[in-house]
Amino acid sequence: MHDKQLTVTDTLSLGFMTFAFFLGAGNLIFPPFAGYQAGDHSYTAMLGFLITAVGLPLAGLIAVAKAKGRVMRMLPATAATLFAAAIYIIIGPAFAAPRTSLVAFEIGARPFLTDVESTLTIFGLVLNEAQLYFTAAFFAVVMLLAAFPGRLMDSVGKVLTPVLLLLLVALALSVVEFIGNPMPAATGDYALHPLSKGIVEGYNTMDTLASLMFGVLIIDLLRQKDIHDTSLQTRYLIWAALIAAAGLAFVYVSLFILGATAGDLAKGTENGGQILTNYVTHQFGYAGTIALSVVVSLACLTTAVGLVSACSDFFSSLLPKLTYRMLVVVLSVICAVVANVGLSQLISISIPVLMMVYPVAIALVLVTFVNNWFRNPRLAHRAALSVALIFGIFDGLKVAAASLQSFDVKSESPVTMALVHFVEGVSPVMSKMPLYDQGMAWLVPTLIVVIGCFFFGKKPAINN
Repeated sequence: MHDKQLTVTDTLSLGFMTFAFFLGAGNLIFPPFAGYQAGDHSYTAMLGFLITAVGLPLAGLIAVAKAKGRVMRMLPATAATLFAAAIYIIIGPAFAAPRTSLVAFEIGARPFLTDVESTLTIFGLVLNEAQLYFTAAFFAVVMLLAAFPGRLMDSVGKVLTPVLLLLLVALALSVVEFIGNPMPAATGDYALHPLSKGIVEGYNTMDTLASLMFGVLIIDLLRQKDIHDTSLQTRYLIWAALIAAAGLAFVYVSLFILGATAGDLAKGTENGGQILTNYVTHQFGYAGTIALSVVVSLACLTTAVGLVSACSDFFSSLLPKLTYRMLVVVLSVICAVVANVGLSQLISISIPVLMMVYPVAIALVLVTFVNNWFRNPRLAHRAALSVALIFGIFDGLKVAAASLQSFDVKSESPVTMALVHFVEGVSPVMSKMPLYDQGMAWLVPTLIVVIGCFFFGKKPAINN
């Protein structure tokens, strides 16, 4: 019995589905703001951003295909489970899922509200009232849809994805014709080292982490279509990855240029969602703002349902005493609470965590590609990922210390002071590491370990 072959139309559909997996509406907020900050260094920063926001997710999918869906097979079972759990927490209740409601609020609700600055105090915390009510309602709907999944989400997805794609194409084409302003001078780290800053900014999409999960999901979908031959699965997954990467690059480049040339439309904004809304209102008027609001809000909703469902499914298999629906309720409540940190603040908090975890994901993709060159693949995987994690932790702690000091955190806070003192203590040593000042101290040591494993290490027995 021969495996079924996908038609050209089926392959394109698989590619567009993969593109939709990656392009959560939240990803629309990063390129405009990065372009605005990068200014006259936008093209260099854009290259860095595309490396981590497009190139690495593409490489991640291909790595999953190369590993036949078992990309963590060389790791100890406990380490693999912990790493998978960390990814699900990051793309779920900790950052990505709460972010969907905040993007929906920024683009879908804020433009139509007259009073968005009123606050209320709960347990000593000062919260934005409109945002609180919106996120509570948003995740109440997410909870119901995730707890009782049915054809509704599939129907919405089939209608929504093409509409979102058409909107993005129209938006990108309008940017090409948009007579923008001259690019301003780059600010902050973009003025000093725009390439590496763009690379680190691309971490925010979280797509490299997601690619390790999406690749397995796509292979499962191919199996459901009676495609069991691993070479065919690899071929179709690579085609899907290439189509998705092309779509992501098209969207990101246009949004990057939009931010860089937005001029007055970007002044006073705190995130890319506000820049995008200002631009659409300027170009397409009130009707454009409504269209953007509806489509992005629904896209955020479907993305949130998908994330909560995936996380609930994973943790229910990991913790059998907790049922799927129990976890849906718990995770939805956690997401609603986390969301009220605020979009700009949530992004700032997520950066140190991503600085720690992303190097491990990148190292995993790298060692998967060169696995056949290692004398001892199992040793090489564990050594490279361990080194990437250790140095990534230093990168993350440095950013965390700076973020805590920039927030309204009391200087005498024991946690803050301990972290700041630790970072100050190790900085004289770590500053000698290449790229430490650019947030990538992990890169050179990891590459050295990977290359060293080509030549060193005892070869495992044949039956191992």
